[in-house]
Parts: sequence; structure tokens; C-alpha cells
Amino acid sequence: MDLRLSGRVAIVGGASKGIGLATARMLAAEGARVVIAARTAATLEAAIASIRADVPGADVVAVPCDMASAADIERLVQTTAERFGAIDIVVNNAGGPPPGTFEQHADDAWLGAFDQNLMSVVRLTRAALPWLQRSDQARVINITSTAVREPIEGLILSNAVRLGTTGLAKTLSKELGPRGITVNNVGPGLTLTGRIRPVLEAQARASGRTFDDVAAERAERIPTGRMGEPEDVAAMIVFLASAQARQVSGQTILVDGGATSASL
Repeated sequence: MDLRLSGRVAIVGGASKGIGLATARMLAAEGARVVIAARTAATLEAAIASIRADVPGADVVAVPCDMASAADIERLVQTTAERFGAIDIVVNNAGGPPPGTFEQHADDAWLGAFDQNLMSVVRLTRAALPWLQRSDQARVINITSTAVREPIEGLILSNAVRLGTTGLAKTLSKELGPRGITVNNVGPGLTLTGRIRPVLEAQARASGRTFDDVAAERAERIPTGRMGEPEDVAAMIVFLASAQARQVSGQTILVDGGATSASL
């Protein structure tokens, strides 16, 4: 299937590793021109090398950007527009806030989560909007979490702040739909990324078991019988960026192997 992404310009946040990197690689493989953003220049350069190794001739640019910084986001959009003269796809992605319970987090943690995981979506979408309005295939895709449907124990910051993104996306889908812009959320379930692997390794050490044993136990709780991989989530994001997804908007789509119990 031709997703009609060749020549499209995409910004992908948090793209130096994990789901963001997998998304950038898949978009590049479809012929999109991709700007990848993350905090550390060195990891971004490694990501570009990885993408180009898998997708020879990929048109990929790296822009260091802290997604919690309004100034960095403005620079990211400006750099993209100057380089390519267009923006068709925005993938809002930033690392999750730290774990912990309600009593473990002071105001600075709450404000940090708000900036990183909600205001980053607001700021990047707003900054890119003048360019998205010029596109005939404009897409905003936010990477959230299954926590928006079923709160996850010990992740109160994520549980609270990511729901804001859900409400934002639903509202934007109505406001921006008449301009031809679709807005959707993708909620990954348990996905074996650099963020999750250390958690499972720590659980293995604490229980005196192997990583494989702990991973297998977690996989058994998922109806499909396996943990997700970054590419599973990236495939959904890339489809939502495609021409074929023109009628999908205002949705939160979980990629969790059926693990979430919530019906809606």
C-alpha cells in the first residue's frame, strides 16, 4: 500500500531512541523528509546514522530540542520550515514523567510533567499550525499512554497530565478539522523501550530472577502473549500520518496487545 508520504515533511519529537526513533525510521522508509528532535545532540547524530544505515538516502535532519522548552520548540519549527519550506506531520512525543505516588511529588515535579507532556503538545502544535494549514495532508499525532484509559499504579503524574492531551486532541480535532488537519493520540501499552527495559531488569535483580523470566511473566498478562516493540507503535503512527487515514480524527488508539480492560 502506498501511504502517500513521499516528500512529506515530518517533525518527530523524542526521536533519538525508542518509539520516536522507530517512527522516524518508518516515515523515512516511506519517503518522508524527517526532522528528529531530542535533548542530546550526540544521541541524535547516532539516530541519524542508524536511520541512514537502514534507509539509504533518507533525508533526515537533527535538531536538539528540550520538549519542555518553549524557545527550543520555536527553534525546532523555524529550522524545519527554513530547511524544507513545509510541515505536514507533527508527532508530539516526549519522555514520560518520573514515577511515584501523590505524596512523593512536590510542585516542581507536577509543573515539570505539565511542561514536558502537555505544554510541549500545545507549543509544538501551535508553532507548526501556520505550516500545517498549508498542507493538503496535515496530521498531528500525540504519543500518550494507556494510562489515559486505565490509570497505572505508581504513575500519578502521567495518569493526570496525559489526560489533558486527550482532551486537547479531541477539541483540536473539531477546531482544526475544517482546515483539513487531523489530530489523534496513540497510547502505547507495555513496550520494550530503553525506558522499560531498566525497570524490568531492576525487578529481575530484586526478585533473584532473570530478565527473560520477568519479561515472560509480564508478557503473559497481555492477550497477544507478547510485549510490544517500538515498531508496533510506529506502524500505527505512520498509518495515521498517511493519506488513507484522512477520516480518522479525534481518536485515542491504544497499541497494547489488548491488555487494557477499559471498554472506551
